[in-house]
Amino acid sequence: MSETLERWGSKRAFILAVTGAAVGLGNIWRFPYVAGENGGAAFLLIYVAFVLLLGIPVMMAEILIGRAGRRGPMQALGALAAEAGATPHWRWLGLFGALTVFCILSFYSVVSGWSIEFLVASVNGSFNGASAAEIGAGFEAFLANPGLQIFNHSLFLFMTMTVVAAGVAKGLERLNNLLMPLLYGLLLLLAGYASTTDGFGTALAWLFLPSFEALTPSVVVHAMGHAFFTLAVGACALMAYGAYMPEEQSLPRAAVAVAVLDISVALLAGIAIFSVVFAQGMDPADGPGLMFVTLPIAFSELPWGSVWLSVFFLLLLLATWTSAINLAEPMVATLQGLGLRRSISTAIVALSVWLIGLLSALSFSTLAEFRPLLGRNIFELVSSIPPDIFLPLGGLMIAIFAAWVMPRERVVSALGAGENGYIMWRIIIRWVSIPLTFVVLLAGLL
Repeated sequence: MSETLERWGSKRAFILAVTGAAVGLGNIWRFPYVAGENGGAAFLLIYVAFVLLLGIPVMMAEILIGRAGRRGPMQALGALAAEAGATPHWRWLGLFGALTVFCILSFYSVVSGWSIEFLVASVNGSFNGASAAEIGAGFEAFLANPGLQIFNHSLFLFMTMTVVAAGVAKGLERLNNLLMPLLYGLLLLLAGYASTTDGFGTALAWLFLPSFEALTPSVVVHAMGHAFFTLAVGACALMAYGAYMPEEQSLPRAAVAVAVLDISVALLAGIAIFSVVFAQGMDPADGPGLMFVTLPIAFSELPWGSVWLSVFFLLLLLATWTSAINLAEPMVATLQGLGLRRSISTAIVALSVWLIGLLSALSFSTLAEFRPLLGRNIFELVSSIPPDIFLPLGGLMIAIFAAWVMPRERVVSALGAGENGYIMWRIIIRWVSIPLTFVVLLAGLL
């Protein structure tokens, strides 16, 4: 199998693409409510530490496999395993990664479709003057409407796959170059607005002044898992992007840049969200409903609340859109590696994700009573098992392959950090990152 001919047009394009894959629901939806449930600053401190010790080294491992192989994930793993004299079965890790992304994107498209519905509602002023009970009941009614769930899921997936079909340079790179700066601009705008609210000081203290009494084993495990989830490692998505990475780009610098950009999104989103929540005297530990129930209630009581809520849901839609696009690409790349044209590969992925996504979309209405495993419906299963188990398992195998199986000279070359940089990375990933990833996996299984 020949090497891929496509490359990112610049170093900046690669960083924006990987950041686009990482930044999404994990930063703007999941981080605020997980931080809210786990003590704020204590969680944040441990989360940042695990990004450095766990997230960045495994991210570098995943990208360097793609960079060394210059093929789709399955083909790169197979070729590098053969070169090392290892079993060819390593290539199935690429297929496992594609399956993981497939499951994640199927529910991701459904939740992202909610942001379309809420953006339209906030622009229309539907939350103005509504009581907390009315907003909560409206969200429940929306979830229970199968037609709306299917429509928004279908629309979001159509938006995503039309960009993927255009290819790396014409599709992903152009959109990332446009939308990622816009996303950060909107975040800064929201954070600036948050600084004018009465809850701004309280939010900063809650996020940045840790109470070490809040550091429980549960907080540590949640922070570890979120550090893994938010950087989109473990599903071979970044491996696919490593195949397109410019030859002259520094991998360690790119990985650190992505991590900094990713953390900054979570922090800015946290400042914006919790400033409004505290300004209205609401509970920051409201769980997954924080985004779609608590925030509309909080914004509805503020001056120009509908405008700022519209900006927030536009931000959420852009973040999930860029993330979904960048997550869909590895699945398309895997099919292309099997000899299919991009257009055919995109159509197969789109139809498959749409069909499976219907099960999640209908989990709140038609299939609400269908609970095939552990008393959970399809949405609950697909939104928990792949992120909590498949991602750390994939990340563990990727780290082992890069740290223990790949030929040393290939790792040194792909890492691009010199001999000393390679030795430091190898020590960290072998004796820190891999054990921590195993702990994340155990926590997901328990």
